[in-house]
Amino acid sequence: MLIAMVVFALTSSADVAAASDDTADDEIEEVIVWGRATKKRGIARSATEGAVGFADFSTRPFQRVGELVEVVPGMIATQHSGEGKANQYFLRGMNLDHGTDFSSFFEGMPVNLRAHAHGQGYLDLNFLIPEVIRTVEYSKGPYFPNRGDFSTAGSSAITLYETIAPFVEYTAGQDNFHRFVSAGSREIDTATVLGAIEITRNDGPWQLPAGVEKHNAMLKYAVDSGAVHWAATLALYDNEWASTDQIPQRRVDSGEIDRFGFIDPTIGGRTSRYSATLAADGAHWTANAYLSRYSLNLFGNFTYFTEDPVNGDQHEQVDRRWIYGGHAARDLNLGDHDSVRLGIDARIDAIGTLDLFKTRARERLHAIRTDEVDWRNLGAYVDWRRDWSDQLRTHVGLRVDHYDYDVRARLAANSGDGRDEEWLPSLSVVYAATDALEVFANWGRGFHSNDVRGVTITTDPASGDPADSVALFVGQEGVDVGLRFEDDDGSNITLTWFWLASDSELLFVGDSGSTEPSDGSRRTGIDLAAFWQWRERLSADLSFSRVDSRFTGLDSAAVAIPNAHARVLNGGITYIGDSGFSAALRVRHFGDAPLVEDGSVRHGATTIINLGLSQTFGPWELGLEVINALDTEDDDIAYWFESRLPDEAGPVEDVHFHPVDPLTFRVSVKWSAR
Repeated sequence: MLIAMVVFALTSSADVAAASDDTADDEIEEVIVWGRATKKRGIARSATEGAVGFADFSTRPFQRVGELVEVVPGMIATQHSGEGKANQYFLRGMNLDHGTDFSSFFEGMPVNLRAHAHGQGYLDLNFLIPEVIRTVEYSKGPYFPNRGDFSTAGSSAITLYETIAPFVEYTAGQDNFHRFVSAGSREIDTATVLGAIEITRNDGPWQLPAGVEKHNAMLKYAVDSGAVHWAATLALYDNEWASTDQIPQRRVDSGEIDRFGFIDPTIGGRTSRYSATLAADGAHWTANAYLSRYSLNLFGNFTYFTEDPVNGDQHEQVDRRWIYGGHAARDLNLGDHDSVRLGIDARIDAIGTLDLFKTRARERLHAIRTDEVDWRNLGAYVDWRRDWSDQLRTHVGLRVDHYDYDVRARLAANSGDGRDEEWLPSLSVVYAATDALEVFANWGRGFHSNDVRGVTITTDPASGDPADSVALFVGQEGVDVGLRFEDDDGSNITLTWFWLASDSELLFVGDSGSTEPSDGSRRTGIDLAAFWQWRERLSADLSFSRVDSRFTGLDSAAVAIPNAHARVLNGGITYIGDSGFSAALRVRHFGDAPLVEDGSVRHGATTIINLGLSQTFGPWELGLEVINALDTEDDDIAYWFESRLPDEAGPVEDVHFHPVDPLTFRVSVKWSAR
């Protein structure tokens, strides 16, 4: 299939380029569409929702594809364990782990994975090919009834182009980085077919070469049939890699390893996801269906020899599942002032293999737990908009999610089934103070689900001791008060104060197969997002977030939430010239964060500057990416926990960190059918 996609993309490029001179002439005329300039006046229900188009990130240098979510103002994506694993995400002072409170949808298909072998809500975006992404729509807060699980901090919806000028691009860089990407579209009768492929190899700056072998392929078929627009998408993704995990600071301080060294040379993983979606859009309704096959084998070792001084603490997490479901919505006009959207969505996760093994150098020693899980949910919502006047409107939403699950564990005591429901009301009030300024007030309830293995658990599978179960739903509540200013040129500024509370941060810990409870939390802060457009080809954007994050319900002063970054700043300037020259300068900063509850140990701030330059020569384009242009020695992430190295008598509490990539250059050459 991958070879067929390569042939399709290349022949499509050649055929379209040679089809007619008129077609080539049409594609020379470039139209720049800044997604951030999209008008939201009279549409948005919150100051913190928006859209980003391809022009906004087409010149943006990415260290990794997961950073695409950083187009969401205030969002940070880092990595601590290999380029095939889901990123670590941060938003609104929340350590989202690998996606617990941030949801993402690809062509209508949910990407987050429930009851995942490594972490609840696991959000792996490595299957994306940025060059064929048309739009990323985003929202923050639990105020959107079409979003349920994993969406309290925020959500994003990613859509692909249907037509694109054919191109072939090759990028090479330091540390054996090679990336080939090709895409193109063609018309077949009344339909349009888009194909894209990506092949990436990368060792990274690590002393242990990462050996990334990533393959992506996408095919999208779109056609208009009467009043209905149909689109079918196929996405194929495979990846294999070795990991350099976070390392103990004490080993670096002693000089035994450097910042890019390793402890366990045999950790890493391999994963795949094959997905198909079908969507239909009518004048007042939309529907979609999806099917996905997912697999993962992930080897990790965070504590080295703490639990097992002889064999070490390495483990393997295994996940094999089918995911299928769909969504439908209908818009109803109830008169001059009222409109309603009714929606329903369904999803089934049929997880045939959900295992945790004790391993040594990737050799399985014994099973800690092996499970099968069936998890079904049905959600329904109503979203009522009322225009009280030309200036005042309200949005009232109500969503209900019904969950039904069945856990079949090898240890029978941890098996079980059950069902539960969660009701999510929301209210938004919007006042248009002027033609350019709107004022928003939002309230809503949200939730994230816990892994159902943590709901049915009674016995710790590793120790045999009694284990506390967790609730299926973690209730959350949010409030936003914000302003949005938009001018006629497309520039806009939003400023929001928010409050977000979570009943509990109880999570199932995939690394141990048990649960780890924590207390409730409260976060308050401000979000600032600004986009300026000068003339047509120059734009600048800035997002800033300042958050106070605390545990609640504690008598002690130790209320700091580990890895809750108080400050996040992300911004840049983009220029796309009419002479074929383009440039982008990006700054991403996230402030220091406590690593323990009393704040006595902290993770320092990280600031990275990236630069992208390109110049076209007819159908050819030469590009240069500079990652970490100032060569800062900052950290992507840091943790505080106990670990034991082979020569140590016992466990030692220490900072364990993963550094950002050093100064890195990447050069690309691209041919396009212009």
